[in-house]
Amino acid sequence: MAMASTTSNRHTGGPGYTPLTPATLPAWLAKTAGAAARLGGEPRDWRVREVGDGNLNLVFIVEGPGGGLVVKQALPYVRLVGESWPLPLDRSWYEYRALVTHGRFVPELVPALYHFDAEQAAVVMEWLSPHIILRKGLIQGRRYPMVAEHLAAFMARNLFFTSDLGMKAAEKRALQGEFSHNIELCRITEELIFTDPYRIAELNRWTSPQLDDVATAFRADAPLKVAIQELKWGFLSRGQALLHGDLHTGSVMVTEADTRVIDPEFAFVGPMGFDVGAVLANFFLAYFAKAGHPGDEDERAAYEAWLLQTADAVWTSFERRFLALWRAHAQGDAFTGELFLDAAGSAALEAKRQATMRELFTDSVGYAGAKMVRRILGLAHVEDLECIADPDVRAVSERRALAMGRSLIVERQRFDGMAPVLDLARNLRQQVLP
Repeated sequence: MAMASTTSNRHTGGPGYTPLTPATLPAWLAKTAGAAARLGGEPRDWRVREVGDGNLNLVFIVEGPGGGLVVKQALPYVRLVGESWPLPLDRSWYEYRALVTHGRFVPELVPALYHFDAEQAAVVMEWLSPHIILRKGLIQGRRYPMVAEHLAAFMARNLFFTSDLGMKAAEKRALQGEFSHNIELCRITEELIFTDPYRIAELNRWTSPQLDDVATAFRADAPLKVAIQELKWGFLSRGQALLHGDLHTGSVMVTEADTRVIDPEFAFVGPMGFDVGAVLANFFLAYFAKAGHPGDEDERAAYEAWLLQTADAVWTSFERRFLALWRAHAQGDAFTGELFLDAAGSAALEAKRQATMRELFTDSVGYAGAKMVRRILGLAHVEDLECIADPDVRAVSERRALAMGRSLIVERQRFDGMAPVLDLARNLRQQVLP
């Protein structure tokens, strides 16, 4: 199916825009180049299901005699909240462009793109089956032996090749300009992650009254508020690479052998550690949540160990892959190669590579903590914890996660590798917290 041509006009929607429904979608798809051929049969033969369970958009699975596809359409407001929180439809364009860019570097780790309709703010893409959302698989206690390597590859290749290490300055500036107007979705991140959990905010919520004391303490914690605002400053000012921007376990679809990253509508050029930290945070949240899930104690302990091993493998593989790319594919304008051809220069550059990875790890740890806190004290929680029906039981897991989140934010400089981070998680898991 032919994709719409890329254009510098980001504006989506217009007089013809209307939210699609299972009833209206077949007629729209019938006019979309190649859709009928992919689905087979006639529009009356197509089965349409609206499956969106996210916070922002409509998502449809369409099946026909010849195959299936997915249609994702932006709504002009935050679906989780309603029309009282309007959002620009342009976010579908940013998602489309991010998927195009990711497809340059890791085509095997993203869904294939078929069509983009600017007027309807809709993206038509590959239907991933029998994949399921990674978060749901983790809640069910499934193991995915390839997911750490795949997520590490996705981040390493995308972050390296859209940075000044792997991309020429002119192309990098053009990329930065292309995504610089994704203002509203960045503002959501800036407020919901870095600000709202640390103040009285209308949309905040938590397990109450069990966590009322923690929420109050976080709002009064001056060192924590300074540290989270340092991370926010980095988010605002450090344009290192094109980020997915919302890389959690709900944005990953998996089988035991395959992994695909979806939903990059929050994409922008920012600090690399934000994406890495988001992935780590979601494995830690799953780890702490597991204590509140039913099941055999030994099986639970084994699965908790696997979650921590997977988080460890994500960082270890990411670091190895990123360094390998820097050594072999440094085509960007940062650290011009001809300056480091002699032995002394080569050694100095390698030392800089190692120091950069230490800095990136510190950033990733801090952003992981920020993501953990916002999923418990702010808007838009995670099903891993929310599915624990007993609020007293849920609050125990949440207290442990919040304690870890605070340490990762405030003390991020002291963590010199994954070992002390994992030790922190294990120690908190064993603690009996008030």
